[in-house]
Amino acid sequence: MKFLADFFPVILFFVAYKLYGIYIATAVAIASSVVQVAYGWLRKGHVEKMHLITFGILLVFGGLTILLQDRTFIMWKPSVINWLFGAVFLASQYIGKKPLVQRMMESSISVPYPVWRKLNLTWSLFFILLGFLNLYVANDFFIAEQQLIEITGLQQIDFDNCGQHFQGSELEMCNTAHTLEEDWVNFKLFGMMGLTLGFIVLQAFYLARHITENELEGA
Repeated sequence: MKFLADFFPVILFFVAYKLYGIYIATAVAIASSVVQVAYGWLRKGHVEKMHLITFGILLVFGGLTILLQDRTFIMWKPSVINWLFGAVFLASQYIGKKPLVQRMMESSISVPYPVWRKLNLTWSLFFILLGFLNLYVANDFFIAEQQLIEITGLQQIDFDNCGQHFQGSELEMCNTAHTLEEDWVNFKLFGMMGLTLGFIVLQAFYLARHITENELEGA
């Protein structure tokens, strides 16, 4: 349930994008993140740092997307967030007595300290790679957008209404770019959520193996 709650703004972004396009979807994501933070504060008396960091970055990059009518910012946002999380997990390997993943999970799971360090480093690498993967998917759109800008001379392109602005090869290029944008939106929800869920499952198997070993040694 918490996993879905963490992806709440992303899910609403996906739904709003399919109905109204990327700029309305960005505004919806910002609003849903405000609700997420407010709900945590009202119910628990505090806000999870992950939600607060995500909200701050979303407010900056989403705000720039809407203000400048440039979707580049919102497409970079997942990479920035994942790299920041990766850096925080990595820094906790060397700062403080416990790695971050241990501080988050040790109240419910007990495993040896070296296991926590390995798992923490793995989470750091996962976030960093996920950030690069997001850019890899988004880059195809960036290339298609730049090619259309160079050909048409336009600085802002309405990819949601290609047929109203272009004809012939330019229309085909616009439709291709819009499809690539949709591919990124689909990846943002299904790809990132699926990879994260899969990683959590692998983590559970990894921890279970060490928990079992500890119980056998203590028996």
